[in-house]
Amino acid sequence: MRAIVARDVMTPEVLSIGESATLPELATFLLDNEISGAVVVNADGEPVGVVSLSDLAGSATAGGESVDSEPATFFTDDWRDTFDESDIREMRLTDEEVQVGDIMTAEIVSVDVEARISKVAKLLSDSHLHRVLVTEDDALVGIITTSDLLGLLIDDSA
Repeated sequence: MRAIVARDVMTPEVLSIGESATLPELATFLLDNEISGAVVVNADGEPVGVVSLSDLAGSATAGGESVDSEPATFFTDDWRDTFDESDIREMRLTDEEVQVGDIMTAEIVSVDVEARISKVAKLLSDSHLHRVLVTEDDALVGIITTSDLLGLLIDDSA
């Protein structure tokens, strides 16, 4: 039996947003695509970071400035998984000067397409992350989220 690897679980269509997008544009992008985070790309389309609802919320509470937070809060704050359009509206994201590049996390965490899924799960858990990029020969080919990993546990016959 072959081990399950990143290629087997990843989503090959990676949604991304430009680093020059404004916070209102980011909020709309996340809501329209029903996602909690995305890859940030530069003008050449190269990944330069990741941005999430928690970055957006942190920026809104800090008046548009980046807020450093402990990654461990990803697993303890239930509100991050229940954001909806009214929550975003309440943030009053009207500052067109703050860009995604100002609030994103510049560190990109990635795994190779042949990484065993158990190692991917351990990386996400140990790093308190919700997503990891998947690469092949240094090119971005997919993304794995915690939801993708949970999908492995679902028994379709139940």
